Amino acid sequence: MAIPILKAAISDSHEFFNSLSHTTRLLSIPKKRRLIVSASASASASAPSEINPLRSEVSFCVGTHLIPHPNKVDRGGEDAFFVSSYNGGVVAVADGVSGWAEQNVDPSLFPKELMANASDLVGDEEVNYDPQILLKKAHTATSSKGSATVIVAMLEKNGVLKIASVGDCGLRVIRKGKLIFSTLPQEHYFDCPYQLSSEVITQTYLDATVTSVKLLEGDTIVMGSDGLFDNVFDHEIVSTITQYSDAAEAAKALADLASNHSMDSNFESPYSLEARTRGFDVPFWKKVLGVKLTGGKPDDITVVVGQVVSS
Repeated sequence: MAIPILKAAISDSHEFFNSLSHTTRLLSIPKKRRLIVSASASASASAPSEINPLRSEVSFCVGTHLIPHPNKVDRGGEDAFFVSSYNGGVVAVADGVSGWAEQNVDPSLFPKELMANASDLVGDEEVNYDPQILLKKAHTATSSKGSATVIVAMLEKNGVLKIASVGDCGLRVIRKGKLIFSTLPQEHYFDCPYQLSSEVITQTYLDATVTSVKLLEGDTIVMGSDGLFDNVFDHEIVSTITQYSDAAEAAKALADLASNHSMDSNFESPYSLEARTRGFDVPFWKKVLGVKLTGGKPDDITVVVGQVVSS
């Protein structure tokens, strides 16, 4: 969630890799992405990608859009993602933990290398199209100092979507204008999500939440970092998705909506509502005056939209 220059590279295997940015605070709420160590183009970019493997029953048509934290536009960010055409399609998002900056470590390095390794290992025999094993091997191969939350989704040609996630990057499945599936965040406590790390004492692939969903032609998945889900409600995601037939346009619309909400101090965001339920609010004297904690959460915003199409 913070720092480098936005970069993208497309390999011969039609994989797309990119990095972005992240970070956030909301009034008296603790800093987003608390660090777990061993002791325990405006400024946006869009990258649509068509995924159409030969002889597959279904595959993804993917659109992506990312908007860096407003204070980190010139440095890029601390998120990374990749999209691969392997099998029915693979998409992944990693969100760097901004707390590392306090230790003079660039928080973007770990998620970037993690995603680069995952991209390289997608077709590995030992991975065998298992997103949890992909997380294991990519994590093991990552040498950069830092940590990140991460989610990986792999679509089989028969329509089965396999998901493995650690932390609070999320995924939604929308079918015929209705939300039919949603991942749940993992956290130690408010604003401290599970995370893969360079440290010895950390979460591992074994801590990932692993699920599978049967997708049908016409379904849409929405994947993103917490910059999306902390600022946009599920019903807004569904409403926005149903307005667009193009995946890239849908991804941009969702990212723009999240960005607008994040900068609105009066917006009752998912993040501010969650904060209040966890006991974070304005001082008592302000409560007496009828004031309450509100506002979006400025952050890096990563959105990946995948439409299930017949191949």
